[in-house]
Amino acid sequence: MSTEKFIVFQLNGHEYGASIQQIVSIERLQEIVPLPKVSDFIEGITKLRGDVIPVIDLKTRMDLKKTTETDQSRMLVSLVDGVSVGFLVDAASDVIDIDDAIIEPAPTTIKGIDTNFLSGVAKLDERLLLIIDLSYVLNYEELTEVKQVVEEEN
Repeated sequence: MSTEKFIVFQLNGHEYGASIQQIVSIERLQEIVPLPKVSDFIEGITKLRGDVIPVIDLKTRMDLKKTTETDQSRMLVSLVDGVSVGFLVDAASDVIDIDDAIIEPAPTTIKGIDTNFLSGVAKLDERLLLIIDLSYVLNYEELTEVKQVVEEEN
């Protein structure tokens, strides 16, 4: 049996996880510059250590109710198809080890969530953790749009 480290984050009071291998860094929210004529889930762009990166509102992308940003809000920075992308989450609370044996395949239907993003469900002691695969959050057309945003701003 092997274990993998996961970042635990919250969206609208529910816990999700993403493999730590997909996360470059976890950042406090910085100024996000909105962009005209982009998909509604693209919050805008921000500058991070000299680089311009697109910021994706993960709740909007997953068709979840949008909530207000707080001091706990974070941006998970991930490399998606060679592009640094920031994913807005309500909070990033923990790094945990999860044994592969307790991760079950993602259900094919979960009301309100596009299950293409889900890579599995981890059954932990008193809770379920939906595992999100950040590399599948954006489809080809959306990823192309995000890449164009970066190219136009550099």
